[in-house]
Amino acid sequence: MTDFSGARLERRLLILAPIGKDASLIESMLRSESVECTVCADFTTLLSELERGAAAILVGEEALVDGDSRLASFLTRQPSWSDIPILLMTRPGADSSYVERASTLLGNVTLLERPIRVVALFSAVRSALRARARQYQTRAYLYEREQADKRKDEFLATLAHELRNPLAPIRNWVNVMRLSGSAEKIWDLMDRQVSHMVRLVDDLMELSRITRGKIELRMEPVELTPILAAAVEASRPLIESRKQQLSVEVPDEPVVVNADSVRLAQVISNLLNNAVKYTPESGAIALTMTREGERVKISVKDSGIGISAAALPRVFDMFVQLDAHDREQTGLGIGLTLVRSLVEMHGGKVEARSAGRGQGSEFVVRLPISDRMPVSADPTVLSLHRLRGRTKVLIIDDNHDAADSLGALLEVMGADIRVAYDGLSGLEILDSFRPAAVFLDLGMPDMDGYEVAHQIRSRPDAHDTVLIALTGWGQERDRRRTAEAGFNRHLAKPADLETLQSVLTSIAS
Repeated sequence: MTDFSGARLERRLLILAPIGKDASLIESMLRSESVECTVCADFTTLLSELERGAAAILVGEEALVDGDSRLASFLTRQPSWSDIPILLMTRPGADSSYVERASTLLGNVTLLERPIRVVALFSAVRSALRARARQYQTRAYLYEREQADKRKDEFLATLAHELRNPLAPIRNWVNVMRLSGSAEKIWDLMDRQVSHMVRLVDDLMELSRITRGKIELRMEPVELTPILAAAVEASRPLIESRKQQLSVEVPDEPVVVNADSVRLAQVISNLLNNAVKYTPESGAIALTMTREGERVKISVKDSGIGISAAALPRVFDMFVQLDAHDREQTGLGIGLTLVRSLVEMHGGKVEARSAGRGQGSEFVVRLPISDRMPVSADPTVLSLHRLRGRTKVLIIDDNHDAADSLGALLEVMGADIRVAYDGLSGLEILDSFRPAAVFLDLGMPDMDGYEVAHQIRSRPDAHDTVLIALTGWGQERDRRRTAEAGFNRHLAKPADLETLQSVLTSIAS
């Protein structure tokens, strides 16, 4: 038997013809036509060679034992792309009940009635091999798509990790300012912007959910004017950096919609940022809101480079970067896709308009108006729940800003804090400080957070120490890994104030 390797195994025809010299004669004829062949001595050998790889099977009816389901079992275990062709050589008259059952059980079967004309045999074999080649092409395409998805997920996970790290100290210092009661307007503004950035990072991590429209919304009756104001606030630094003129026009009476206020502000902010990007310096942008019967119309109009008629239908497609004549090829290409997805999830519609290149553009969002009263609550007001006693907490993080800011925040909340900037220093402090809890970064050099956790858990006097992973890695597989490593909690950076208060309260109690 010829020894094949790699792709050659998958190109060969397996032959099992137990009568006389049929197998050797068929092999000789097919090899003359450059067909790779492997002759199998028996049914068990055929199954063994199938496991190694084959393009098709040429088998005599006599070789298939009635009641032997091993071949059918193998075929049912094929991957979705695979449907291996089977050429079944039958006795004259090919109407036996077993041949009929085999045709049903084995799936992709072509019957070749003996005596088989050589031309007919060659034609059937070539057809089977071509069909198998197309299946391999499908497999290659699916593999490439799978690898592309994997690379995309790895990119998004890494990007989210890198974005979360600088957000953590910003949020921590914002919360220190909040709890100390200083600079109220500043921390209010900063905290809203951090919240927007956190939600955007979460969107990147859940890009597949965006394409399926499965982003979770927190719907409630809300007034639109404050939402538009929050969107303008988020986009204003970009507008001012390009010296553009923004006009805002809203009705005097309140307009209430049933919406997720953060997501809806994200929609308007995305549209404003899009207008800024494609409008020259000193250009004009107009944000208007008007009532249209039972719906409200929100328009973002700019005096920018415009969009051609050919490009208009594609502006909301995922990852689409339009021709440079229409738009600069910048960004990830998900902003407008996310806008359409979120607007439709709110029961609304969004459309793009433009008179052509150089004529500016307009994006119009229409949403149903709600007859319910808005929820009257100030989500930025948080009370401080101080701990009873001075609970000892150790923070280990190689990012000095993140470690120091978290330490300052937990100290304001009533904890007794020690900070270390690497794993070895943290373990040295652990022996003398004996903390009730350790906030531990995972991605540290020399000794990472998993090794530090292992060292802590191996100490008899630290079995009850609460280990909290505080990290930029926030996917489900990361959470499973920290749980398996002995961590009690997994907090993605930047952790919000309510979560930190809840964790500390549970430790203290």
